[in-house]
This record gives sequence, C-alpha cells and structure tokens, in this order.
Amino acid sequence: MTTALALGFAIYFAARGIWWLVQPENPWLMIGGILLFVAAMLVAVLSGASQTVRMPLWAALFTVGAAAAVPTLVSLSLEPSMRGAPFATWYIGATGLLGVVCVVRRRSVYGWTALAILVLSAGLYMGFEKALSLGLVGSITWVVIAQVLVLFWGRAVRDTERLTDVQRGVSAWHASQLVRQRERRVRTQRALVIAGPVLSRTVAARGELTEQERLEARLAEGTLRDELRGAILINDAVRTMIKDARRRGSIVTVFDEGGLDGIDDERVGEIRDELASVLANARSDRVIIRAGRDDTNAVTVVGRSANGESEEAVDLWHEIRRVAE
Repeated sequence: MTTALALGFAIYFAARGIWWLVQPENPWLMIGGILLFVAAMLVAVLSGASQTVRMPLWAALFTVGAAAAVPTLVSLSLEPSMRGAPFATWYIGATGLLGVVCVVRRRSVYGWTALAILVLSAGLYMGFEKALSLGLVGSITWVVIAQVLVLFWGRAVRDTERLTDVQRGVSAWHASQLVRQRERRVRTQRALVIAGPVLSRTVAARGELTEQERLEARLAEGTLRDELRGAILINDAVRTMIKDARRRGSIVTVFDEGGLDGIDDERVGEIRDELASVLANARSDRVIIRAGRDDTNAVTVVGRSANGESEEAVDLWHEIRRVAE
C-alpha cells in the first residue's frame, strides 16, 4: 500500500514536470531531471524491499545524489525568471518525497540530508521566501511527519516485542504451574493410596498395631519419603525393589539433587531399569541412592554393611552414567 502511494506521488510530480507551459531553454536538462527522479524513486522504493524494511546503503547514496542533481538540472533548464512557474517547482515536492522515502525506509540521516540539499538548492535558485511559498514548507512538513511516525512505529514495535516476550514467559510459567499441580495431585493420590490403609488401621486399632502392621507403617512412611525426595528416580520396578530391600531389614535412602535434569525420557527409563536391577541384588544394611549434579554420572548407589566392628564398610558402589556406554 505504501509502495503504491509513493509511486503514485512520483508519477504525479513527473507529470507536472513534463507538462510545461513555456518551452525550457534546455528541455533535455528538464527531461534528464525527470528521468533521474523517477529512477531514484524506483531504487528508493523497490531496492531490497523483499528482504528488509531498511534501504540498502547504495540505494540511499543514489537517492541523495539524485536529490542534489534534480533541482540543479531543472533550474538550469529554465530562465531565471521562469524558475518560479508552477510547472518548474515540481522538483520541490519530488525531492521532498525522496527524503520521506529515505526516512520511512530507516535511512533518516540520508532523508534529512536530501531535505537539506533541497532547501539550499531552492534558496539558491529562487530565494528562500519564494521557495517556502511554492512548496518547500510542505516538503519539510512531510519529512518531519515521516520521522515522527517512524519513531512512534519503532517504539510500538519494541513494545509489542516486549509484550510478546512477557506473554511467552507467562505462558511458560503457567504451563510449569499446571505440570506442578498435576504432579502434586498425582503424589497426593499416591500418598493416599500408600498411607490411607495404614492410617485407617491405626485409627481403628487406636494405635495398638501388630508387628506386621508396624512394619507396613514403616514401609509406607519410607515410600512417602521416597516419593517426595526422589520421585523422578522411581518407577514401579524401583519402588518394588526398595520395598523388598526394606522388608529384608535394609535402610534405604533416596536423594534427588537434579541428576536426571536434561536427560531424555528414553535414557531416564533405562536408568530406572538399571537402578532396579542393582537394588534387586543389593544385600547391604544401608543403601543410599543419590542423583547428584554430575557431568558423567546420573545416579550413584552406595551400600554399607557392618563388618563386625562399630564401623560400617562399603560393600556396594555402583554408578549409572548419564549417557549409555
């Protein structure tokens, strides 16, 4: 739309230049000025328009050169007494239009340079007062308005980009909150499934539990801790192996410190399966499962057992790599 409008004004100014009422002294200079203006408009409007809004530097230089040459060509083609005629002042609006196009296409310095050249040329060839009354004020106003609109448009674009970034951040935060809420619901439901029966029996028996019921209560309490401390490490197989180890009398502790962060889901599944296999063969009195932040290892399993003295000895050490070997 703006391209068509600019070209439409260019055709209008070129037509004014051709429609002379008095034969110029050197009509070829007039025609040369008209052709140079049309060429400059086509270059200014169409060069690089498909890739970016910003005018290429070579096009901006060519436009400024044309802005300097056109007023001179037109003025020299006419007698001094005829330089104020209506058909002879077309270059004032035409050169102002070149400045406007430069400003709109993000070459403001070149647009203002073209306007300054127009002011000096018009003042030189017909006098400043006469030039101002014959359209120079309009050209200056056009360039000023174009500059203001470009500034406001640039600010609006930046504000829109900033708002878009904020909206993306809000959407990401909202999505993460939904995921966390879903995880909390799942964990709450799992906790009810694990602890609900034990709590019901405890209330029904008024705290008087059998040894087996006390064992089930300890297993339920341990499972709840595991779900809170290391839910990402646990699947059904790992959960079963931990429960079996506790039934054998082992103390199992699970810590998740972000060791699985950044690992794809397929590898996480493999890590859980390997962890379940290690726990199935563990016979230590105390088993510590830790997923620490490490560039090489995702999970470390340490088993300690009493060696007949007061101290415990490490009898199990297994590292699960972040990347499968």
